[in-house]
Amino acid sequence: MDFSTVELGADELAFRGGVRSFLATHVTDDVRRRDRETGDNFDEGVHLAMGADGWLAAELDTPEQGGLTRVQRRIWDLEKRRAHVPWVTWGTTIIVSKSVEQFGSPELREEVLPRVRSGEVRLCLGYTEPEGGSDVATSKTRAVRDGDQWIINGSKMFTTGAHNCQYAFLITNTDPEARKHKSLTMFLVPLDTPGIEIQGLRTVDGDRTNIVYYTDVRIDDRYRLGAVNNGWSVLMEPLSIEHGALAAAPDGLADVSVMVHQGTMMAVAADRIAAVAARPGPDGRRLLDDGATSYRLGRSIARIEAALSAPAMFGRVAIAQAMRDVSPELMDLLGAAAALPVDAEGAIDAGGAEYLYRWAPLCGIYGGTLEVFRNLIAQHVLGLGRPHYAPAVAAKAG
Repeated sequence: MDFSTVELGADELAFRGGVRSFLATHVTDDVRRRDRETGDNFDEGVHLAMGADGWLAAELDTPEQGGLTRVQRRIWDLEKRRAHVPWVTWGTTIIVSKSVEQFGSPELREEVLPRVRSGEVRLCLGYTEPEGGSDVATSKTRAVRDGDQWIINGSKMFTTGAHNCQYAFLITNTDPEARKHKSLTMFLVPLDTPGIEIQGLRTVDGDRTNIVYYTDVRIDDRYRLGAVNNGWSVLMEPLSIEHGALAAAPDGLADVSVMVHQGTMMAVAADRIAAVAARPGPDGRRLLDDGATSYRLGRSIARIEAALSAPAMFGRVAIAQAMRDVSPELMDLLGAAAALPVDAEGAIDAGGAEYLYRWAPLCGIYGGTLEVFRNLIAQHVLGLGRPHYAPAVAAKAG
């Protein structure tokens, strides 16, 4: 793993200046405040400005197609994080648009992809069901063929961004008699279709997600992606991207793991708390002057650094677990004032520790629970057997 600094040339420095200018113009304090209040992690004005200015197309295209170079892409990603750009809906849109390009009909590609590039169309993930947990292959949402149309009935949980999107990348069951991985068909469902109801859910960290109900929803067959009952093949790459199971980029310019964004937010919160701990109080003493405090803070920061350095799926697990372990420690170091949220009068660290504490449980279930990823590592990396979840059978009395 190469941690050396990339030296930027004159063109790249100029590019970074342009990025910062664009973001400073559009990602204002009002945008960030509104995002905190709504929990949407999306701002349509910012997104449409990115489309109009060509940033979305540049992200989608390869360098050979006129898109961002590898160094430019890294600058763009880092500057978006520093500016706290509301980003989640664009993340799902990128994942789904690749599947539309690969598996969609020419008519569907023409309907969707140009407007993805302009920012007018956003795409969300319709995987999880109320009773399905992390196993998306157990889909009970049914799609039944009716001539050149399909009728869809069911519901999906945690469809983040659905209220700001135009299509859902929906996994359905089209053959209840088949084995679960051979019974699935994927659709790109227009969310303005009659029979679709989107209900908002606020999670403990303040973000908004949705439950989406599909009641006798009729869509044309042209919205199908891939072959009937071959949805698992369509879903494999998007799931791998969401799980962070992709190979590392050889140039070292990609994120080390898929949750580096969350890990970086944790590191920023820890830095703020370290600055508070180093500040003299009214009696001239600092929190850091206490040996137990400095030890616990140092241990937390070391844990964060180790998690940020862990690659691929290992990093996903390490960051999410570190956040669960470190966030209560950081709050405890600061005392009662750390329980005040951002923008609250008297919040000792601008609300960073309090938000981290609420966010930590969710980071352990995004895209699958920590237990799921630990099992994947055990099976596919360590070569251990499949987990056995059946209850133990009591021995019969002799």
